[in-house]
Amino acid sequence: MDVSVAVVFFLIAAPIELVVVSSVGGSTSSFPGIDAVAAVAVSALLAGALGIRRLSPGLALAGAWLGAIVQMGLGRPPGFADLAIFGVLYATAAHGTRRTYWAGFASAILGALVITVYLFVGPVFASGGLSWQTLPTALVALVAAAFALGLSWTIGALVRTAVRARENRVAQVRAEEEAAVEQVRVRIARDMHDVVAHSLAVVIAQADGARYAAAADPDAATAALGTISSTARAALADVRLLLTQLRHAQGDGPQPTIADLELLYAQVRAAGVELRVDVDPAPPGEPPAAVQLAVYRILQEALTNALRHGAPGPVVVRLAWLADRVDLEVRNARRPGARGAASGHGILGMGERASLIGGRLTAVDAGGEFVVSASLPIGGAR
Repeated sequence: MDVSVAVVFFLIAAPIELVVVSSVGGSTSSFPGIDAVAAVAVSALLAGALGIRRLSPGLALAGAWLGAIVQMGLGRPPGFADLAIFGVLYATAAHGTRRTYWAGFASAILGALVITVYLFVGPVFASGGLSWQTLPTALVALVAAAFALGLSWTIGALVRTAVRARENRVAQVRAEEEAAVEQVRVRIARDMHDVVAHSLAVVIAQADGARYAAAADPDAATAALGTISSTARAALADVRLLLTQLRHAQGDGPQPTIADLELLYAQVRAAGVELRVDVDPAPPGEPPAAVQLAVYRILQEALTNALRHGAPGPVVVRLAWLADRVDLEVRNARRPGARGAASGHGILGMGERASLIGGRLTAVDAGGEFVVSASLPIGGAR
């Protein structure tokens, strides 16, 4: 498209340049036909600059200056071909690099000064040269030239600003979409870890216990298989719920509440853990659903860690439902060589669940015990 515009511009500008020179008597050469060559040369240089204005604005600006210098060197008057300069200045502001951008601005100011001096001091057009009588006219010409050249550059600068703003908006929307997708991925990973890790830990503990107890008590194997079956079914239901949420994001579906804690405690006790639960004071009324879900998932993960990495001994759970917050603590003996508090996805997931509702959580080794403590405000999600 740009090449086509340049060709059409040249085909129009070259004949007009010949007519302008012959009508104003602007020729300064004694050689026949030199005016035609000059008209074609100036038109070709300016048309070429117009053709590459978007491909290389800097090179187009240099070509426009070269065309203007050739035109002034041959003593030719301003003509139709000079209109290409406006398109080049627009391109330097709209499409050029930062250096080309400011080079275009400087060219607009310098070009206005050069045009004025050439018109009033040039070899052909100076009417008595620049004097006090012609100074007001020269100033008017300078202002007019600066306004025309500066206007084309300013329009390009405005277009550049609009394009940059649109690109920034697109980039911002894309970043927000990626952040939303990442949040969904983190939530899914956290939920899958809570469900699968806890259920598999119970199943493994039951299977190992039944293998050793079956020799002495055949009924123990049957009881363990029953626990494994119920735990696997519950885990399967939770996984199906998560998959449903993935397919239908608008419906969150039912989530665990503090009413389901007794079933959780029963699963842990069935795995052979001595679990001691102390709730004081009890929940005042119905806590927000977000708080209930956070309490359930944090206790689920903490008990899973105790089951997988804890040493033989009691696991103590303390819950205190206060007026403005709920404090919970899970304390168990730490098996020598077990992973530290800062490792694993479970600790990270518990911290995320606490922070989502404005709470805080710590998981530390204290005197051979692994202690998970959290304080969650009772005010709903932020």
